Amino acid sequence: MLRFRVSATLLLAATCLLMMKTVFGTERVTTCGGVENVHRLSCDTGVIVVKDALYGRRDSETCIEGRPHSQISNTHCSMDGTLDIIKLSCDGKTECELNPRVLSKDPCVGTAKYLETTYDCFPAINFDTCEGSLAHLQCDEGTIIYIYGANYGRHDHTTCSYNRPTSQLQRIDCSDHSRKVANICNGKNSCTISATNSEFGDPCDGTYKYLEVAYTCILQPEQLPNN
Repeated sequence: MLRFRVSATLLLAATCLLMMKTVFGTERVTTCGGVENVHRLSCDTGVIVVKDALYGRRDSETCIEGRPHSQISNTHCSMDGTLDIIKLSCDGKTECELNPRVLSKDPCVGTAKYLETTYDCFPAINFDTCEGSLAHLQCDEGTIIYIYGANYGRHDHTTCSYNRPTSQLQRIDCSDHSRKVANICNGKNSCTISATNSEFGDPCDGTYKYLEVAYTCILQPEQLPNN
């Protein structure tokens, strides 16, 4: 088995150089702040990779209907860490829904805010591994693993449901957006990780879970073309 260490900088450079030619499309979604509003990202082909995200306000034209001037005049409002939160929730998925209020901090009290996300759709290998099984990630010789996203939990009633009692399949809002798979597998030619509570913790006791992984295979940094 081929094993080696690759710095985060080299891995990022390899990913950027290789994938700029394979992106399926760039999208931008803007959702006005509100208790019932849904911020939805989706890819018809490929998986979501978030590039930029803002929760706050950076202009006086977006989400202004019914708002007094005092609520839209501050155009230098943004919440620190928004990009990390959206990436952790959505990267590696084919669709992702959340409410702007999930960003619980208020970066500018009294200002009408909105959530705006820019993302790409990238080709990826997607698979699910049922709880108690091993997930095997494998790339061809000369390429290495790059994880888009991973989640341990349950999002539907049907995946990994064979011979399971209904009580173990009811919760579908159970998730742990784990960076652990990326930390273990990025930069390797092959990688095995167990889909277990001991590996990821238990985000929903009593629910039978599965590990979702989205990844691609990229050239080793030393094999990238010089251009």
